[in-house]
Amino acid sequence: MDRTEKLHIAMFPWLAYGHTMPFLEVSKFLAQKGHRISYISTPKNISRLPKLPPHLSSNISFVEFSLPHVHGLPPGVESTSEVPIHKVPYLKRAYDKLRDPLTDFLKNSNVNWIIHDFAPYWLPGIAAPLGINLVFFSIFNASTSTFGGPPTALLGDHRKRLEDFTVVPEWIDYPCNNVAFTLYETVNYQQCVDDDVPDSHRIGRLIQGCQFVTMRTCFEFEWDAIKLLIKLYQKPVVPVGLLPPLLSLPSNEDNKWEAIKSWLDSKGEKSVLYIALGSEVNLSEESMHQLAFGIEKSNLPFIWVVRNRPVDEGQMNDIIPPGYEKRVSKRGLVLRDWVPQLRILAHSSGGGFLTHCGWSSIIEALKYRRALILFSGGNSGQGLNARLLHGKKVGLEIERNEVDGSFTSDLVAATIRRVMVEPEGEVFRANAQAMREIFCNEELNNNYLNEFTRFIEEFSPSACHC
Repeated sequence: MDRTEKLHIAMFPWLAYGHTMPFLEVSKFLAQKGHRISYISTPKNISRLPKLPPHLSSNISFVEFSLPHVHGLPPGVESTSEVPIHKVPYLKRAYDKLRDPLTDFLKNSNVNWIIHDFAPYWLPGIAAPLGINLVFFSIFNASTSTFGGPPTALLGDHRKRLEDFTVVPEWIDYPCNNVAFTLYETVNYQQCVDDDVPDSHRIGRLIQGCQFVTMRTCFEFEWDAIKLLIKLYQKPVVPVGLLPPLLSLPSNEDNKWEAIKSWLDSKGEKSVLYIALGSEVNLSEESMHQLAFGIEKSNLPFIWVVRNRPVDEGQMNDIIPPGYEKRVSKRGLVLRDWVPQLRILAHSSGGGFLTHCGWSSIIEALKYRRALILFSGGNSGQGLNARLLHGKKVGLEIERNEVDGSFTSDLVAATIRRVMVEPEGEVFRANAQAMREIFCNEELNNNYLNEFTRFIEEFSPSACHC
């Protein structure tokens, strides 16, 4: 098409904050280029997004669809952070019921492109008759996607047993440092898979039905994996870049940040351990206690963000060991709910980051040169991320039992100290420092967004020879 012609692009993310935010960042960039954006989600997910800059508000419209009720999903739930992992399949079934309102919207809106997530496997059947092009936007990295394999593997029965997910697949044609799941991660992940339509089938059908694939990565970080995906998918893979977040803070949270900043200012440079396991990682009480005692035994100053968890049968909201906060109060800060994570990571006293290995958190940490203590949450691709970063030596994974995921507080403490202070951990600290050239390179990441935008603007199916 003529690049001066402006497009109408619909964005359709999955119902999780780690998905809605990258979709919003891409929306804002496309809107800056003059394209019209319809950002489609449910009311609660849209309300959680940050306010748009005034100069973009005229080009981005938020389209709210009420999430249909399905049996098994608690009333009022609209995102993965509101339910335990075993309830996520019901959320996927509710999401699938958005098919009818989305179809009605598309029939009356002159949309040119839909940029969609992994879940709406039924979307190609709607879009093709309407002449709408599709982009599958994976918010994960390329290494995670290569593990899934080509559509034939995703849609077939290539992996019949749980153990099949614990080995590197035969189509990986480059050294990948054993990037595979452990058995306990596989068991955990299966809890959030809808047996009626497994995630692998959703992804396989969307890869087959889209015009091209994009993902949150770059060639400088994952050259081999991206090149392999182009071969596996037999269609273009156009990275959107890493989308490193900008440092900002809502004004009504300034008081909270000032108190944290004052505490950080009192600590030595690169001395503070930051711990955050995301909003969807639910550890058992025993695991939570082992983690807490390990953090304590490291004898390092720390900030630990403890999220309120979705309450379900037999689960409690807060399972920090009794008396723990008082015992560690002189060198540890236990915070609940929202914290300004970027500002904490950016502060000069920040040293290491004990992370659940969500891709967004890894990007934030490496933007600010923080070496990683890798503790996979076991959801989606977090285990694969842990192996990937461990292999690249920008972090060290806490050793755990591969069958049940158990671990000891002594191993937690030893891993933290090795990464943050001991001489043999210098390699992790140096490599994390070097990653800033990729993860904090605004020009590099804007180039990827520009190339992605150009690809949409100039797309011609006949020009793709992959």
